Amino acid sequence: MAKTHPASRDIPIQRGHAALLFIDTQNYNCTPEGGQYQGLEAGAFDQRYGYFFERLTSTVIPNWILLQRAFRQAQEEVLYTVIQSLTADGRDRSLDYKISGFHIPPGSRDADVIDAVRPGLNEIVLPKTSSSVFISTNIDYLLRNLGVRSLVIVGVLTDQCIDSAVRDACDLGYLVTVVTDACATHSEERQNSSLRNNAGYARQITTSAIIDELGS
Repeated sequence: MAKTHPASRDIPIQRGHAALLFIDTQNYNCTPEGGQYQGLEAGAFDQRYGYFFERLTSTVIPNWILLQRAFRQAQEEVLYTVIQSLTADGRDRSLDYKISGFHIPPGSRDADVIDAVRPGLNEIVLPKTSSSVFISTNIDYLLRNLGVRSLVIVGVLTDQCIDSAVRDACDLGYLVTVVTDACATHSEERQNSSLRNNAGYARQITTSAIIDELGS
């Protein structure tokens, strides 16, 4: 006899079986002083990343703080993934990260989650060396051990590491929610295009809607 399954992605998170996953919310790329931006002149920085940091500071980081607090209060899991090599020379990185020049040594400030949403002592932080956290970490094993069914994803970049994680999580059998006002990428066009593209894989709702679900 066939097992029953959800008829839609648009269902509330399952209390007691939910997790909030922060993707790449770290000093390397979420602070102007981060390693990703070293060597850029002020004009080039503003032109390339002005939209990104305006969205981060005005909307996204405040919503990260609200979501982190709400999930903690609801006693649901909060996890983090950061771009970070496992070796000092970065030889363990994916070919894509080697070509892209992403190498953040273990123990570096760039590898730390930003202070605004610093992980708690009993929260899991996973270093990754690929776009999707499901490729270069044991997160699927961990989530299943934690009993997670509903996976809520926030962070950066919407059209890269978030999008990769969303698709892999869906294929692995999680019910995925993307919080639309708690993620960012480098332009409004890229943000909107990414959300359109992954709408077929994940439920998309706002920070306030998720918090309402946790309180219900």
